[in-house]
Amino acid sequence: MRLDYHFIEQHIPEGARVLDLGCGNGALVEKLIQERNVDGIGIEIDEQSVQECINRGVPVYHGDMLEGITMFEEDSFDAVILSRTLQQSLDPGRLISDIMRVGERGIISFPNYGYWPLRLKFLFGGKMPRSQNFPHPWYESPNIHLLTVKDFTNFCSINNLEIIDKIFFSSAYYQLPSLAANLFAALAVFVIKK
Repeated sequence: MRLDYHFIEQHIPEGARVLDLGCGNGALVEKLIQERNVDGIGIEIDEQSVQECINRGVPVYHGDMLEGITMFEEDSFDAVILSRTLQQSLDPGRLISDIMRVGERGIISFPNYGYWPLRLKFLFGGKMPRSQNFPHPWYESPNIHLLTVKDFTNFCSINNLEIIDKIFFSSAYYQLPSLAANLFAALAVFVIKK
């Protein structure tokens, strides 16, 4: 079980209405349905992952999350989850705006491109670094909008989004203090609201 999932679960109330964007195989939604009795649905573009959701009994929309989220009306959900997918969105600003439109709160996690080993690999290697969170060569990478903890914090400030809670993990999934997050966090998770 991913540690960021544990943090996400803590921010999902019993019986909540939940949308998981880029839900993958549906494991998180399934867990929330079983353990928190949520009314959950996912959006996933990958056909094999959609089939895994169906096999798990997780309601899922097969398609692009930017497209799929437009089907929902304002305040349709108590929480909208975007786990490790923000950097793959064609239009992250619009996506976050839609998350805030349809959800009371957004729970967003992303790999931190400001993580110190990546900085060193780029500095000394002179090419796009690869890591556990960024395993693909640049020409095959699904990541098109790389960001850092500081980038996301600034985005929230500029767009008047309140950061309710946040947590940062090293690559070994040790929790880190906020002060050092932009340099030492491999993964960041934020809970935001309008």
